[in-house]
Amino acid sequence: MLNQLQSRAGRRMLTLVTLLGVIVVLWTRFGPPSSPAIRVGNFRLVPSSFDWSQAQVFHPVEAMIPMPAGKAKRFPTVQARAGSDGVDEVAKARKLAVKKAFEKSWKAYKKHAWTKDELMPLSGKGRQTFSGWSAQLVDALDTLWIMDLREDFALAVKEVAVIDWAKLKDGKTINLFEVTIRYLGGLLAAHDLSREPVLLAKAVELADALYAAFDTPNRLPPHYLDYAKARSGEQVADWSMSGAAGGTLALEFTRLSQLTGDAKYYDATERIKRFLHRSQNTTRIPGLWPMMMDYRREVVTGDVFSIGAGSDSMYEYLPKMHALLGGLDGQYEDMTVKALDAVRRSLLFRPMTPKDENILMAGNAEWSADKTRLATEMQHLTCFLGGTYGLAGRLLDREDYVDVASRLAAGCVWAYDSFPTHIMPEIGELAACDKMDGPCPYGEHAFAGARAAGLPEGFLRVRDPRYQLRPEAIESVFYMWRITGEQRWRDAAWRMWQAIVRETETELAFASIDDVMTPSGPKADTMETFWLAETTKYFYLIFDDESTINLDEWVLNTEAHPLKRPK
Repeated sequence: MLNQLQSRAGRRMLTLVTLLGVIVVLWTRFGPPSSPAIRVGNFRLVPSSFDWSQAQVFHPVEAMIPMPAGKAKRFPTVQARAGSDGVDEVAKARKLAVKKAFEKSWKAYKKHAWTKDELMPLSGKGRQTFSGWSAQLVDALDTLWIMDLREDFALAVKEVAVIDWAKLKDGKTINLFEVTIRYLGGLLAAHDLSREPVLLAKAVELADALYAAFDTPNRLPPHYLDYAKARSGEQVADWSMSGAAGGTLALEFTRLSQLTGDAKYYDATERIKRFLHRSQNTTRIPGLWPMMMDYRREVVTGDVFSIGAGSDSMYEYLPKMHALLGGLDGQYEDMTVKALDAVRRSLLFRPMTPKDENILMAGNAEWSADKTRLATEMQHLTCFLGGTYGLAGRLLDREDYVDVASRLAAGCVWAYDSFPTHIMPEIGELAACDKMDGPCPYGEHAFAGARAAGLPEGFLRVRDPRYQLRPEAIESVFYMWRITGEQRWRDAAWRMWQAIVRETETELAFASIDDVMTPSGPKADTMETFWLAETTKYFYLIFDDESTINLDEWVLNTEAHPLKRPK
């Protein structure tokens, strides 16, 4: 009975906090103009200078699509353990080492680039890259909370509370995809963790601005939101836009609808999902979508298929939306199975390696003359795929998916271990085995030219040798650690972390490197926001207790922002 009373009290408190956030937004919209700022929770909120919720709508929704109703389904358990039995001193020390690197980077951002979008880690300057709304600050909010840096979290929220989403500081149009995953995802995750109502209020403000991108004749958005065109009703969906640009908005917009009870955000991205669902089996490779699609006419006729840049997170969001909606929309389960089965058939390959490792990688496929040709070129970006197969495998009770996940994650770990810096490159080409299972003899003759060029064994070519502080490989290692509880994944993570720190650390922070073939080689003056939003967070969570961001309670967006799953 006591537990029931506590549960009821908790639900009441959550309802009150949510209502407060909604009231705050309404007050900022309709309150007296003589009161430009109000107190929301612990912070002073300044509304944006233009309220996009009151903008003229040129192509109104005729019938709003409601969110699926009903009690969330009970999924199989994702994590091997809900939490640790005791303190692992080795893991604790490694976690603190990751936190130290995060704090160094954050301190440099505060000192040299505060409220700018990015820190330049060599020159010590700041720059604007994503609309000038403090992208790094917003992107790192939840990491600050997870690492228990509460004073810095409060300092950052204070700045968030006064961001003016109506004013662009980089002079460009708004990248709907990037702003959604970094800003909106960051705000929602920080709110779900901290319950600070000002974060929800600012998320609604931003989402209302982004929602304007859907005011097109067919209610599908362009890649870039132009405020001037939105105000004049000139927006149209793009003739050619990547699958990821449209298919990676649903988690954030759906979570906002769950928090506010306003179905319009869910409705916006549900229309994209329905386009993807009805076209999935009509493409050159049924089950997959081409990299570029016609969102204006809603047709898919492309010939190039990939799980890498331009496509990656569209596939990632399928099982994650299944979880976020509590399994109440069967189309997401259907799309997940069709997509992952098609990826396995058409894009995955087993690379030929000197020790015949039982690993997999993802390539690209091109359809021509009724045939599909596989290009065995792996991207660092595709390393997310192990995590996607692993999560889907647990949610859908598909052990075969978990096996694929393990081999994919192991493939990226192998690539890290193979290079002189112990970091894998952005893009590299390998030789494929004849089949994905069974013995695969190493053909020495195939690699003669690569050996002469000094490439690691197993690689034919490295087309892009950079490492840009990317998180995708450690992302899949994180999922495999949480799903299996096998120590080998923690050990692999530590090897990867030591290599990354050794090669990327600068006097101020951490920087991208130009060539993974050259230890202690040249660095680039860039530190993308995902270094603090994703890469350091995944490393930290691997060594933290499994109860922190338990995958049976949270779903992470493509920028590693945790959103609360319904119960």
